[in-house]
Amino acid sequence: MAKSSTITLSSILTNHKRQVGATWLMVIIENVLMALLPLFIGYSIDSLMTKSDAQQTHDVYVLAGLLTGLIAVSIVRRLYDTRIYGGIRIEIGLQTHAQLAQHPVATRNARLDMSRELVDFLEDELPPLLTAAIQLSVSIIILANFNQWLGVSAVAAGCIMLLIYSAFHQHFIRLNAALNTQMERQVKVLTLMPLGALRVHLEKLNSREIHLSDTEAYVYGLIFLVLFGFVITNLLLTTQVTDPSAGELFSIVTYSLEFVEAAILLPITLQTFSRLSEISQRLNVS
Repeated sequence: MAKSSTITLSSILTNHKRQVGATWLMVIIENVLMALLPLFIGYSIDSLMTKSDAQQTHDVYVLAGLLTGLIAVSIVRRLYDTRIYGGIRIEIGLQTHAQLAQHPVATRNARLDMSRELVDFLEDELPPLLTAAIQLSVSIIILANFNQWLGVSAVAAGCIMLLIYSAFHQHFIRLNAALNTQMERQVKVLTLMPLGALRVHLEKLNSREIHLSDTEAYVYGLIFLVLFGFVITNLLLTTQVTDPSAGELFSIVTYSLEFVEAAILLPITLQTFSRLSEISQRLNVS
């Protein structure tokens, strides 16, 4: 099958589906093992407190096996990622240069750097997104297993967060477009314009970065309020769990906190996705 000539996240994934698929599989295995740790720590706590010596050590050995598997998969994935994504960066850089050959050097220089951001996202930020998705799913399932309202609380918090982000998505794209346009002018400013023009350029860059940062702060502030409400709600709902053991209480609190941790990663990654959507439009202009 011929490779796509466009440069987008989708085309990169299509053209390198086997390589990226292998790293995604390792990410999934790594995060499933990580997501199960609090549950098995809870089992181990209960075993150490209530069971005989043989039963006590069994759950501890299972926990040790999970930790060993997690470490092994994590090391292999990182060794693999560095080599695979390095090759993809080279390929995308050459493709970007070929497609923008008729554009000024300033534009090509800026967009060559932007093209690397697409691969950086796949290597550095997409795994945390998968981590967040797995942690959110596992947390919801396990919390609902202890009490259905704990799971309902988590689902409601997740839906509200996505609604908040979706309301700001297009605004993020517009702000990133303004920032990227200013960045493309930098080489021209440095080579053709007087020193005073450089100050104006840097002030404009700073202004666009401030607008972007302010919007992020508002979005994250709203999301933190939602997560604060989720934690308080789950603490109150914990009282409705029938005769919880120490291990069960540990698991409920831990999975509630893991849900919060994963939920914080989600809007950060989605904001980067908004930026990359705008970059993809620039890279594929004729």
